[in-house]
Amino acid sequence: MTKATERPTRQPSMADVARTAGVSAQTVSRALRDSPNVNPETRKRVLSAVEQLGYRFNNAARVLSSGRSHTIGLVLLQSGGYYSRSAVTAGVEAASGEAGYAVSIATIARLDTGLMERSLSKLADQGVDGIVIAVPLISVTQKMEDITRDIPTVTLDGSRTSSARVLGIDQKEAGHLATQHLLDLGHRQVWHVSGPDEWIEARRRRQGWQECLAAAGIEAPPPLEGDWSPDSGYRQGQIIARIPDVTAVFAASDEMAFGVVRALREHGRSVPADVSIVSVDDIALAAYCSPPLTTVRQDFYRSGVAAVALLLQGDDADDASVASPSLSVRDSTAPPRSP
Repeated sequence: MTKATERPTRQPSMADVARTAGVSAQTVSRALRDSPNVNPETRKRVLSAVEQLGYRFNNAARVLSSGRSHTIGLVLLQSGGYYSRSAVTAGVEAASGEAGYAVSIATIARLDTGLMERSLSKLADQGVDGIVIAVPLISVTQKMEDITRDIPTVTLDGSRTSSARVLGIDQKEAGHLATQHLLDLGHRQVWHVSGPDEWIEARRRRQGWQECLAAAGIEAPPPLEGDWSPDSGYRQGQIIARIPDVTAVFAASDEMAFGVVRALREHGRSVPADVSIVSVDDIALAAYCSPPLTTVRQDFYRSGVAAVALLLQGDDADDASVASPSLSVRDSTAPPRSP
């Protein structure tokens, strides 16, 4: 009689060691590489957890400094804003090229964990030395954890695996800043054209809008969801244009704001005389819209450059770097007309 083959158990991960030792995954990584930034007591706890769990340290995370393939991987979404994709790509390619690295790009058609796993596996199979993820991680699988544990990874939108570093802007503050600007001008209500709910940036911008209105004692109207495109902004703008009491709109992206402006004009409503509009991103075209857009600035090119710099810093880099947003005030916002 043949004995049934036992299924192998999952090997303990760096995240398991971190939980057992009561520290972060990055601290485990530093401790196992004899970083001087780890105190002796912490290193002792980490080594004890390693021995207890039988964890085998994977040296793949060292490759960025030694140069396994001299290639950095970049994961992008096919949709989600043409300008942001191209600007992030240009920033990553410029910084990588200056440091002597090539860039391998993997795109996914939609936000899907299976597609994300395949893209990350493709980059891992190519032997990339680091990965920049420029799309949100709605849910994180064990395979994604394993790949980003073994390969240095930076995410650009605030979502993360346990081992990835985060680089981004405070999106909730962006929503608050945009909404407060309109309230400070004297508007008594602010409508919101939001991004798709599966995007963490969209949810946090919407949260900032809602909390800002609540702090002013204003009940938020229902958000109108778009998909980052001018077309979706135009569709939601058609709804807004038919509500005569609307005097202020916060659009979650410049490209959607372009669509809202067109819809309002087609219905005979002027920006900003009838309706003020503020958005987020400050892409190059925002200053040349008619009227020029008031918008919360995000520099996608510099984000790409900074992501590569964060990868090249290795273990000396912080786990997260979140910048405060700034508002570029232009001609699309003004005090409401007197009744």
